[in-house]
This record gives sequence, C-alpha cells and structure tokens, in this order.
Amino acid sequence: MPFKLIPMRETILAGAIVVLLALIASRFPGFVAPSNLANVFNDTAPLIILALGQMVVILTRCIDLSVAANLALSGMAVAMLNVAMPGLPIPIIIAIAVMLGAAMGAINGILVWKLSIPPIVVTLGTMTIFRGIIFLISDGKWVNSHEMSAAFTGFSRTEILGLPVLSWIAIATIAVFGVMMSRTPLGRSVFAVGGNPHAAVYTGINVGKTQFLAFVISGALAGLTGYLWVARYAVAYVDIAGGFELEVVAACVIGGISIAGGVGSVGGAVLGAIFLGVVKNALPVVNISPFWQLAISGSAILIAVAFNAKGGGKKGRIILKTAEVSS
Repeated sequence: MPFKLIPMRETILAGAIVVLLALIASRFPGFVAPSNLANVFNDTAPLIILALGQMVVILTRCIDLSVAANLALSGMAVAMLNVAMPGLPIPIIIAIAVMLGAAMGAINGILVWKLSIPPIVVTLGTMTIFRGIIFLISDGKWVNSHEMSAAFTGFSRTEILGLPVLSWIAIATIAVFGVMMSRTPLGRSVFAVGGNPHAAVYTGINVGKTQFLAFVISGALAGLTGYLWVARYAVAYVDIAGGFELEVVAACVIGGISIAGGVGSVGGAVLGAIFLGVVKNALPVVNISPFWQLAISGSAILIAVAFNAKGGGKKGRIILKTAEVSS
C-alpha cells in the first residue's frame, strides 16, 4: 500500500479551515492577522496536546473520557504543591504533573487490560473519582493567582521567537508523535491492534499491553496539560476544564481518527483540534455565544463518525494485513 504524503481526509480538512478563515476574514480582517492566528494556536495548544494522546487511545479501539478530570487533578495537585513549596523548580513541577497524569492513565489501562472492563465504563468511573479527589484534597477551595509563584505562572507564557512556551510544547509534541506513530514499533503496534486485535496477536503483539501504554501516554499528556492550563489561567478549582473531554474526542473524530480503531494520523488530530480552535475563537467575533461550542462539538462528532463509517473499516483491515505480511 503506497504511502501518501498528504492524505485526502487531511487535505479536505485543511481546505475547510482555510475556507473558514477566509469567510471570517471577509468581515473581520484582523482575525487572520499573524499575531491573532498565533494567539488562536496558543489557545488551541492544550487541545492539540490532549487530542494526540486521545488519538493513540482511540486507535487501539478504546476511549479515554477521563482526560479532563486527569488534567484538573494534576493541575490542582501541582498548584497546591507550588503554594506549599514556592521555591520548587519548574522542571520538577512539570515532571510531577506528568508522572501523576501517567499514573492515572495507568489505572485506566490496568482496569481495561487485566479486568477486561469496557474502556468507556472505566474512564467514566475514573472521571468521577478524579473529580472527587480534587474536592477532597482542596476542600472545594480555589487556588488563585496571588497564591502561585511568578515562576509557576510565568513559564508557559514566556515567549521564544514570538511564540509562548505553551505553543512550543504543542509543536514539540506534534513532532514527537509524528515520529513515534510512523517510525517506532509502538506506533505500528497501535495501528495493528486497532485494525484487527485478533490478528495482531498472531504477529506477536500484546494487545492488552499496547492499550495499557496508550492510556499511560494519554494520561501523561493530560498531566502535562494540567500544569500548563493552571499556569496559563493562574487558577485551579474542582470543575476546571469541565466538559473538555468532549472537545478532545471531537478533535480526533473530525480529524479522521476512526472510533472503530486502526485508522487515523497525527496530522488529522492536529487539524481537527485547530478546526475547533478556530471555531471557538471566531464565535465571539461573529457575535455567537461561546456556549454554542459544546453543541458544535457534539454535532461535529456525529457528522464525522458517520463520515468515517463509510471507509474506515476497509483501511483498518489493510493496515493489519500489511503487519501480518511483514511478520
């Protein structure tokens, strides 16, 4: 099967984003100014990072609905840690956030792998548990900007070559996942497991372990985003990022990541997130309430899933056959 540098689905989505920007610019030219587009990308950076983690999970025929709760718990934990130890270096805080997120992802992965509980049931349960833990450790109180150190809140906002660190972390994540999904055994295993888990076993792939690793990756990125989110907005509370898991899933399916598993790309997930980011930032400009974002995300999921259902199954089988032949 020949490798396509620019898959058709991603080309169509990129074209849709360009058309959307052109329509907005026809009435509000300032929206497409380079500085504003950079701000839109920075606003979308957390969604891009989470969508890439969710992509890996969905490709293995699972789903992680606990990413927003993971983000919130990790963010609250490191915010409280910063209040208690304001001199703690930022790299250590980030490492703690990532490890905490990965641990929560590992809980999801173990329950799916070892107990064979459906992923949607597991992550719905842990989503509620994680939110409850936030309330327990914080006693329902907020951590506000004046309680956080300047280094804690300033890191993600520091500009390098005209872009905030938050944007550069998203760009680095895209690059890492681009290599991981196309050049490493883990990336190939993820596609094989999603394409046909039964046949993947015969190629020597441990399906449960691959799904476990996918949840760990998703959790680690949620932990990282938890720190970046809290640092950027300088506030942590129980309901932070409430409902954000819907946008993460929407970004993936809009980007062509098949819910049936085995079909998708890093570029698709990124473009799906950017599409939603442009829509979200454009709504106030065209005098539409941002609360429509959830309705738009939900509608986009239904439309994208229906669209993916036509061709996703065949592509998934082709990927798996390739893996079987190479073994």
